[in-house]
Amino acid sequence: MTRTSVGHFASEAARAKFLDAYDRAMELWPGPRRELDVETGYGTVHVHHYGPTDGEPIVLLHGHAGHPSNWYPQIAALGEHHPVYAIDTLDDPGRSVQRAVAAGSQENAAWLGEVLAGLGLDRIHLVGVSYGGWLTLNQAVHAPQRLASVTLLDPGGIEKVPARFYVHMVGGLFGMLAPPRLRPAVGRLLANPALSAPREMIAPLMLAMRSYQPSRRPPARPFTDEELASVRLPALVLVGRRSALLRPRQVVERVTALIPGVRSEIVERAGHGLNLERPEVVNERLLDFIGTVGREPGEPRAVRPGGR
Repeated sequence: MTRTSVGHFASEAARAKFLDAYDRAMELWPGPRRELDVETGYGTVHVHHYGPTDGEPIVLLHGHAGHPSNWYPQIAALGEHHPVYAIDTLDDPGRSVQRAVAAGSQENAAWLGEVLAGLGLDRIHLVGVSYGGWLTLNQAVHAPQRLASVTLLDPGGIEKVPARFYVHMVGGLFGMLAPPRLRPAVGRLLANPALSAPREMIAPLMLAMRSYQPSRRPPARPFTDEELASVRLPALVLVGRRSALLRPRQVVERVTALIPGVRSEIVERAGHGLNLERPEVVNERLLDFIGTVGREPGEPRAVRPGGR
C-alpha cells in the first residue's frame, strides 16, 4: 500500500466551501464537543472529542473519503462512560492538513502513533471502519504499545479488494443523483447506507468528489498470515452480511484461524457501512466487548448502567 502524493483541494475557495459543509455535518454529533489539532511529522491532524476526559478512551477512524460525522450514531452511546476521539484521517478531505506522504504501513502507523501520543492517550480501544479498519489493524501489527483493544468494522486488509466493490462505489455515486425521495430505496437495494443518511452528512462527500484530489492511494493491501497472527490484542471483527468489500464467511474463518482469541460476527441486514445501517448492534457489541477487555478469566462482566 504505497502513496506517492499528498491530497489537496482544487482551490482555497473549494476548501472553504467544503469546510463549511463539514462543520454543518459535525452538528449531527451531540454536544458539547471539543476540537483539537495534533502536530505530527506528516502534517496537522484534526481530532474531535466527546464525553468525559478520564477513563479508557475510544478512538474512531472513519472510512476512505469519509469524515468524523460518519460516526454520529455511535457518539452518545460510546461517550456516556468513555472519552471518545474521532480522527480526521490525514489523507482524506477534512480539517487535517497533510504535508508529507505516508507511503506505507510503517509510516501510517507512525503518524497515527504520534496523534495518540500527542493526545496523551493510553489503553486505547481503537475502532475503524473500512479503510479505518485497515489503519486500526495496521496499528495493532506495527505499533500496538498504546492499544488496549482493536475493533474492525467491515475492514480493509483481510481480503484483496474485489472488483464488485468498485462497481458498488460507482452505483453509490449514481444513486446520489437520484431524486431524494428515491435514495433510501436505492440505498437498500445497494446496501449503501449513505444514500439514506442525513443531507448534512452527504454534503461534504459530494463536494469532496468534485473538488478534492486525493493522494494516489492504491487499494488496502491484505495483511499476511504472519502479520495477522502477530496481533496479541483483544480483537472484535464485525462484517456486514451484504458487504460489497468482503466475503463474510471467509473473513470470519480467516481471522478466527489467525488472530488469537478474536471475537467475530456477521451482522445481518447490513452491508459495508454497518455502523450506519445497524448502529444499535454495533454499539451494543462494541461496548460489551470493551467491557470485557482486561478482565481475568472467569471474572464476571461489569454491567453498564441501563445495560444487561
